[in-house]
Amino acid sequence: MTQRLSLAALLVRDYDEALDFYVGKVGFELVEDADMGGGKRWVVVRPKGSDAGLLLAKSDRGVGDQAGGRVFLFLETDDFGRDQGRMAAAGVRFLESPRHEPYGTVAVWEDLYGNRWDLIQPAR
Repeated sequence: MTQRLSLAALLVRDYDEALDFYVGKVGFELVEDADMGGGKRWVVVRPKGSDAGLLLAKSDRGVGDQAGGRVFLFLETDDFGRDQGRMAAAGVRFLESPRHEPYGTVAVWEDLYGNRWDLIQPAR
C-alpha cells in the first residue's frame, strides 16, 4: 500500500484574501474553488509543480496560530534567490535574511495571518 500526504488544512479568515495572498503573492496555483453552500467553499491551492496542497479552511478560531508561533510549513524551491526575490517584491514579509545551513539555504517568512514558513533550497 502506498500513501502520501495530499492536503493540509490551513485556517483562514476569508477565502478571497487568502487566495489573493497565496496565489497573487506567494505564487501558488488555484486547484479548486467550489461553493459548498452556507458560506463554505472547498478551496485548494498548491505550489506550482507540486502534488500536495493546502485546503484553505475558513474559521473564526485559531487563524494564524496553528503552530504556536513556530515555523509551521516548509516551501521547498530549486532556486532560492529567484523565489525569495519574487515573493519579497510581491509583498511577502521575510522575518530574516537568508542563511546558509548544512541542510540548505533558508529564510523564515510570514503569511498574512502570521503563520511562519520556511522557504528552503535544500543542499544537494
